[in-house]
Amino acid sequence: MQYQLHLAHLYGDLLNTYGDIGNILVLKYYAQQMGVKLTDEVVSLDQPFDPKKYDIAFFGGGQDFEQVIVSKDIQSKKDDLITYIEDGGPMLAICGGYQLLGSYYIGAHGEKIKGIHALDHRTESQDNHRFIGDIVIKNEETGQEYHGFENHNGITYLGHGERPLGKVISGNGNNGSDRTEGAIYKNVYCSYFHGPILARNGELAKRILLTALKRKYLQADLSAQEALVIKPTY
Repeated sequence: MQYQLHLAHLYGDLLNTYGDIGNILVLKYYAQQMGVKLTDEVVSLDQPFDPKKYDIAFFGGGQDFEQVIVSKDIQSKKDDLITYIEDGGPMLAICGGYQLLGSYYIGAHGEKIKGIHALDHRTESQDNHRFIGDIVIKNEETGQEYHGFENHNGITYLGHGERPLGKVISGNGNNGSDRTEGAIYKNVYCSYFHGPILARNGELAKRILLTALKRKYLQADLSAQEALVIKPTY
């Protein structure tokens, strides 16, 4: 049986500053090994997001100029994105995408940029400082370590119903103080890891793909997909 999954790349024509589009390439690579055909399309400005059309969503980050534009447009997609998330739709959100899923974030010049409050976190701004460098975290549910690179001015504080993607072993994470990095809410995975995150952490890619498959193919035997061995690439 040829499984098929369809991915929405939110604002992929605008938010590609940090090479995070590589996460889609990694998902396609592992999907192929799992016998899955993964297709993708960009959902950008003035285009609707149909929560029933997509099996996975990816939301990358960019610079403040592009994110301000996106923050205004995404309000028209807010209800459909929340419907998708609350229904268990898998999503990977990186940096700016992570911030815009929350209630707000403070830009580099002190402006308050509105999110869609699909998740309950908020993001403040550091004064003339960024968190930059290698980072290692441990996911407390799976015991897996995730390795990556962070580069962000924002400091994020998790809210109701959220748990971290991992506890910081080395690096700064969400805010440099509570030792959390990223967020998980239902089947949404958020992170400040650039580089992209899935290229170094294939088990997370596998987790996202399996979540999408189990949601779409309720009665399928996915034991072969679950048995896929992914070796560390860090």
